[in-house]
This record gives sequence, C-alpha cells and structure tokens, in this order.
Amino acid sequence: MIQSGPRYGAHRPLGVPGLILAALLACAPVGAQDKPAEPAAAPPAASAAAPAVAAPAPAKPAEPATAPEKPVEAGAAKPAQRLAPAPRDLDRVALVVNDEVVTAAEVDSRVHQAMIQLERQQIPMPPADVLRKQIVERLILDRAQIQLAHENGVRVDDATVNASIARMAEQNSMSPQALKSKIEADGVDFGQFREDMRDEIMLMRLRDREVDARLQITEGEIDNFLQEQGKAAASAVEYDVAQILIGVPEIASPEFVEKSRRRGEDMLAQLAGGADFGRMAAGYSQSPEALQGGDLGWRTLDRLPTLFGEVVKKLEPGQVSQLIRSPVGFHILKLVGRRDSPTAHIASNQPVTQTHVRHILLRVSDAMPEAEVQRRLRDLHDRIVQGGQDFGSLARLYSVDPSSTKGGDLGWIYPGDTVPPFEAAMNALAVNQVSEPVQSPFGWHLIQVLERRTEQTSTERRRMESRQALRDKRYEEAMQEWLRQLRDRTYVEYRMDDLK
Repeated sequence: MIQSGPRYGAHRPLGVPGLILAALLACAPVGAQDKPAEPAAAPPAASAAAPAVAAPAPAKPAEPATAPEKPVEAGAAKPAQRLAPAPRDLDRVALVVNDEVVTAAEVDSRVHQAMIQLERQQIPMPPADVLRKQIVERLILDRAQIQLAHENGVRVDDATVNASIARMAEQNSMSPQALKSKIEADGVDFGQFREDMRDEIMLMRLRDREVDARLQITEGEIDNFLQEQGKAAASAVEYDVAQILIGVPEIASPEFVEKSRRRGEDMLAQLAGGADFGRMAAGYSQSPEALQGGDLGWRTLDRLPTLFGEVVKKLEPGQVSQLIRSPVGFHILKLVGRRDSPTAHIASNQPVTQTHVRHILLRVSDAMPEAEVQRRLRDLHDRIVQGGQDFGSLARLYSVDPSSTKGGDLGWIYPGDTVPPFEAAMNALAVNQVSEPVQSPFGWHLIQVLERRTEQTSTERRRMESRQALRDKRYEEAMQEWLRQLRDRTYVEYRMDDLK
C-alpha cells in the first residue's frame, strides 16, 4: 500500500485522540504497525501566512513561559501513579488564551493523558510540577493554533473525522463500534473524542499550509542537491536523533538569551551526570516531539537541518552534543542510533530494484469484524491459487482500495514507497506468487508480485525525491519558527499561580 504524504516528513507528535487511545490500550497489545498512520486528510495547498490572533486586551510582548532556570533531575523519582487528583473545583478557570478560557479540568485531563503516554513509552516521568507546566504550554499553543485555523477558514467535515477514527480502529484491530464501546467503557466521552480528533486534523492542515508557504524550493536548488549527492554518500546512512529545545523569543533581551543559555548548560551538566535524556526532554523541551522523549525519528543527513547534520555525523550512538544555537533557541542533540538507509538510491543514479505489484484490500468494520476479513481473504487466496481464478477480476469485485478499478494494480514500486509491513511481505514473494493475508495500517491485503526489474531511477523521480528531501530538511526549522512567532503574539492570562 503506497504511503500518503512524505516518507521522511517532519515527525508529528501524538495528538490528543492518540493519547486517549494509548491510555485505553496501555495494558493491551495493539495491531502490528510501525507508526500510527496520520489521519487520512491530504494537506491543502500552501497559502500566505495568516494574520496574528487578536488579543482581548493589549499586552506587551511576552517572553514565553519556560522551564525553571535550574531544572532538577530527581534521582529518586517514583514511578508514575495513576491516582485520582485531589478534590478541586474542576470548573475553575486555569488560564485565558486570547479570548478563550481553559479550565482546570482540561489541564488535569491533558496531564493524565501525558503521564500514561510517557509510561507506555517507558520514558521516566519528570517531576509533577514540571510536567504540568510543560502540558500547559502545549495546551496554549494548541488553543492558539485552533483559533487561527478557525479565523482562516480551516474546516474538517464529519466524513474526514469518521475516516480517521475508522483508520485508528483498523490499526488496533477493532471495528469502529468496538473502539467507541472501549472508549466509553473507560469513562471517556466519545463525542469529545471525536472533537479532539477533528482538532488534531485541523492543526495538521493548518501547520502544513502555514509552513509550506515558507518553503520555496527552486529548480536550481534541486540541481545543486543532486550534484552534491553525486559526490557524497550522505543518503547511505540514517540517524535516529532526539533533541531538547530551549526556546528563545524572536525579540529577546541579551539577559534572557543568557538565561536560556545557562539553563541549557545546566541540562548538559545533568545529562553528563546520568540524567535520562527522554525524561529531560519530556519535562523541559519546547519542541513538538517533547512527549516522545524528544525523538525526531530516523532521518538521513540530507533530511536533517544543516545545523543538526554537521553535529550528528560526529556523534556516536548514545552520545549527547554540546549546546547548539539556532534562530529559535538552544538545542541539545542525542544520537540514539545509526543504520544503513534502505533508500540510498533517492539522490543517486545507482540501479535499484523495482517491483510491479497488485493487491486486494479489505478493512475491518462493524459489518465485517477482523476474523471475517481474514476468512474472506483466505477464501480469495484459495480461489486464486487452487481454483485458478484471476487475481485482477477478484480485486475489481472485492477490494476497497481505489486501485480496484485497475484490478488492484499499484504499478512499479520503489523501495520505501510502501508501509513496512506491506513492503516486507512483497519482497518475500516470488514473481506471480500470492501472499497469505497481510496486515498493514491500511487494513488487510492479499499481495501478488507481477514482475521485478533493476533499473536506474528516472530523472523525474530523482528530482521529485530531491525536492521532498530539501523540503524535509527545512521543515523542522520553519515549523519551529512559525510556532515561536505564533506563541509570541498570543495573549495569555494565568488564573492559577502553579501554572506559570
């Protein structure tokens, strides 16, 4: 199944619905998958940057809320405990973001979800007060983005929300109705879950539109990229990188910049003393992936910001960098791992094996539970292999993928074009062989390999991949800069002292 969106795009943090589902399934295995699929919504075309959100009252430019100057890595921190919060007035206003209020109940809910996510990812828990302030800052940014999306007419219809929930259910081997029942049985309002999903898709569309408007890739830059890649093997290795970001406002006093630098140096000292990087990132980093322990995922050097790439290639796995200054603040990088890239052909002109493949796709639904999906696919498998029926004809009749109109034909597939479970099953097949039922984030498949060939990557393909690589390389910096500018112009009034 061909992946939607860039294969190596910017790492997306797990949204609120994902956090809720992680909480519900924390003690149960989820379906086989490498990463949760993004909601099935294609990003709209780029547009000009949106105007600032109007504040209800004048306020001087505020330096964003940051972590305490001397973060403390408690050596004897206790494991996370899912205890009910102390009795409090849950309708109390916690803070005001522009002209909207955020209640203490919403803050508590977000903190609880984050604790479960960190526990599930086996990331040591930051101190409770530090995590709470971290979640509040993220809630502020989310609320400001949602307001901006509404002002600029970004909408998500019910059909898109339903499709995304169905995809999430499929990933976890459930029908949509079973997912709904599970959510409600655990005390989560399904209506609110739907609205959280709608907001998550809306934010994704807004970010893609706003950030894409800042990324202009010229044909000359593509030419230079291809020339550089022809001289070096930068794409032959992938790096798993994590970061801690100490943000600095666009207009910051020298005293504030120095204070941020000292905070970063203090964090480095704690890391050198044995502090857990993921725990520090979850508690203090101001980057979107903080609650994933700062993990940016696997990237080739050409898909990392230039500033990061120069540092990362000198590190050994497990090593932490010195403090790095960028336009958005100070960074600390950790090289988690290094491996050979399965897509080293992207910018090279080396021959690559391509596979002509077709498939039949079925999805779990209320009308067709998982056991029935597998039974039907096995029946189709037997009809093709033992009964001699035509794969393409059956794909036209039964497959729910758009490729069904072409008999399930996906055309010639390059390495990395498909999600890992599909690609692994495809690569294991001989020509004309039909697979057993294979699960991917998109559903359950029967796969047949029609042909294989080894050829040089076409010029058009290389230029397309190079454009995407350049976009990915700049996306992280552009995203951070956009979020910083949005945060700087967002009016925030704290109504509870422990949130500042």
